Amino acid sequence: MSADLKLDRRDGVLTITLSRPERLNAVTGALTEEMLDVLNELMRDHETQVVILTGEGRGFCSGMDLQAGDDGMNSSAVKQGRIQRLYHGIARGAEVTARLREIPQPVIAALHGPVAGMGVSWALACDLRVADPTTRFVVPFTNLGLSAGDCGLSWLLPRLIGPARAAEVFYRAQRLDVTKAGELGLVTELAEEGKDLEGANALADELLTKSPYGLRRTKELLNMSLDAPGLRQQLAAETGIQTMAFFTEDLVEGMTATMEKRAPDFKNR
Repeated sequence: MSADLKLDRRDGVLTITLSRPERLNAVTGALTEEMLDVLNELMRDHETQVVILTGEGRGFCSGMDLQAGDDGMNSSAVKQGRIQRLYHGIARGAEVTARLREIPQPVIAALHGPVAGMGVSWALACDLRVADPTTRFVVPFTNLGLSAGDCGLSWLLPRLIGPARAAEVFYRAQRLDVTKAGELGLVTELAEEGKDLEGANALADELLTKSPYGLRRTKELLNMSLDAPGLRQQLAAETGIQTMAFFTEDLVEGMTATMEKRAPDFKNR
């Protein structure tokens, strides 16, 4: 692993830490590929019973690292056009979402600070979430000129809180503090400030007392019950729409307005 991703193993538990604290753990192509390497290995790991996903520093994850540019989201050395690079980067981030659902181990997200963009998708792809009072879910896409269908988000959120509430969060680009997120059912347990990882480890210890076979098969069955019309079909649809959004004038306006702390003036161009 590079410095961008840290692993800590203890009896039956693997903790994966996103480690780019200076960028609020913004996701690059390199980090994505490292995540996929770890998750793919977990598919055949019979020793690890529970996985914890967290972020180092002030926040869990601020989403895709847009400052890294197109090349930053594509770790491939093959020369590609801009739309191909963007599609590749988003699709690989979406693959992390799918893998978090598909690995046999229950995954606990330890959340604090900003949980934004792609970070929301990854957090909601986890089975359980422990959050401290600083946690805030940020779903800014329609303010930026993007679709809220991002790395599985339009599949995950309606299944967790219902389609009507998900529509409100998406359309209004809402920020959810930990109280509101808890009311919506997005938070499994509330920890004291700075104690989200400690709370996640306590929850992991509880799960370690359960039947390993029972936990794995239960996760498998829960996924089967939810998999309609199908996560992968939704991921493909989302990735195409999100990639095209990067070529709109409204995206430039949305990003500029956000940086200038003003309301965007979208032209549907």
